[in-house]
Amino acid sequence: MSRLKVGVIFGGACEEHPVSVKSACEVAKNLDPDKYEPLWIGITSGGEWRLCDSPVAGWEYRSRPVTLSPDRSVHGLLVKGQDGYETLRLDLVLPVLHGKLGEDGAIQGLLELSGIPYVGCDIQGSAVCMDKALAYIVARSAGIATPNFRVVTENEKVDPGLLRYPVFVKPARSGSSFGVSKVTRADELASALNAARQYDSKILIEEAVAGSEVGCAVLGELFGLIVGEVDRVDLSHGFFRIHQEDSPETGSENSTFIVPADISDESRQLIQEAAKTIYRALGCKGLARVDTFLTEDGRVVLNEVNTMPGMTSYSRYPRMMAAGLPLSEVLDRLISMTLHGRKR
Repeated sequence: MSRLKVGVIFGGACEEHPVSVKSACEVAKNLDPDKYEPLWIGITSGGEWRLCDSPVAGWEYRSRPVTLSPDRSVHGLLVKGQDGYETLRLDLVLPVLHGKLGEDGAIQGLLELSGIPYVGCDIQGSAVCMDKALAYIVARSAGIATPNFRVVTENEKVDPGLLRYPVFVKPARSGSSFGVSKVTRADELASALNAARQYDSKILIEEAVAGSEVGCAVLGELFGLIVGEVDRVDLSHGFFRIHQEDSPETGSENSTFIVPADISDESRQLIQEAAKTIYRALGCKGLARVDTFLTEDGRVVLNEVNTMPGMTSYSRYPRMMAAGLPLSEVLDRLISMTLHGRKR
């Protein structure tokens, strides 16, 4: 039986480029070579698309220019050569892209135009989850608690005296913790807004939730949802921002992950059920990591949803799934479900 041609897109022209490359390297270790023929499509920080042999260091310099064609008759790639372009048909795309242009519906829109099946959320689900304000509104309609928040537009002035501190100031449509600040005093607000505006013109100011930061991995299958172990982020100080650290592979500067979380069975089940509700309400498909807070009085409060969570050696999603499913099996199921779902 011939192997499936899987286009793995990684990198990206956004702040999460390095994390995406690390995720792709981990995917490379776990894709079954007997089942899949991966075609590695790297997007440089400057936005150039390159076809390379693998996502290891230096891939940008050992590659060829490539374009994902929106023409459905191509159903794949246009690879530039000396005598023009050759076509490479793809059976499926795995977009291992994080943050802007990867989790916000942009790449999903291009793949919809191309007619190529792809792993993960569709355009609508990606866009809603990426916009934290929209995600909060939808989650509330499904009965899920969220932090109290306000949206600040591009040129809007904010009176710092009207806020109850501490608050978090964050880009509304950005991944990870880039541009996020914890503000404890009124005189810190202006610099926090400036930091967030480097990443988005739409800013969120939200109350700090007192509680433990916990997460739940969700894997969508044709006949239901699978949830992984709940984890807890144990912080020594500050707030969780591992992807901005110099060497997270050797340990975080201020956080460790406790998997399974050291919480009661009742709380664990409550978080898992809340994660399923959030996943369904926001229109997720394939996979997602649902980050929440567990308050002292036992409430689950939504933090954010990652529709293409990190797959690095230190990432939370693979660790939470590992108790029941290794990453190789997760990838198998995602690919199988994507192809089967498209045929239905």
